[in-house]
Amino acid sequence: MVKYLIEKTFIAVKHDGVQRGLVGEILKRFEQRGLKLVALKMVLPTEEVADKHYVLTPAFIQKLGENTRRAAKEKGVELTETNEEIATRVRNWNMKYLTEGPVVAMIWEGFHAIEIGRKIVGPAESKGAPIGTIRGDFSVESYAMADNLKRPLRNLVHASGNKEEAENEIALWFKPEEIFSWDIQHWKVMHKY
Repeated sequence: MVKYLIEKTFIAVKHDGVQRGLVGEILKRFEQRGLKLVALKMVLPTEEVADKHYVLTPAFIQKLGENTRRAAKEKGVELTETNEEIATRVRNWNMKYLTEGPVVAMIWEGFHAIEIGRKIVGPAESKGAPIGTIRGDFSVESYAMADNLKRPLRNLVHASGNKEEAENEIALWFKPEEIFSWDIQHWKVMHKY
């Protein structure tokens, strides 16, 4: 049985997506791919939630440091900050951004939900995101813009990056009683399990 491939992922429409009236369009994209919505709410994130959402893990520090250095190098700038200094700076920007306005928090369930969720959303830098992804269709945000304005990427939506991240984010944003279990009939047609 392939049910072990069913997983949950956390998706949040950030406040810029809420302000632009894109919540319905974003929900539609996940439903069209066959994922099942099991939790949904609008919330104004607190500093405490932002602090727990943006955790400085060694992998995050390295990835963010490398990406930031690469983007700076493309502009002819050599950064002297350590990866940890870069990550701390960007984390502080992200925390401020997350608490600026209401977000729509969701949990989606389905086969390969984390990977599929990331594909629907697209890469973090909207400028390079493929047309057909949320970020590619609705934003032109770039690392250069964010760095120049000394702020994070304003890229409409967040999607869990891996299973551990999804589990932590789901536990942070939702109480167990806010997550619903229900049978979605079209999976039987789509997946014939």
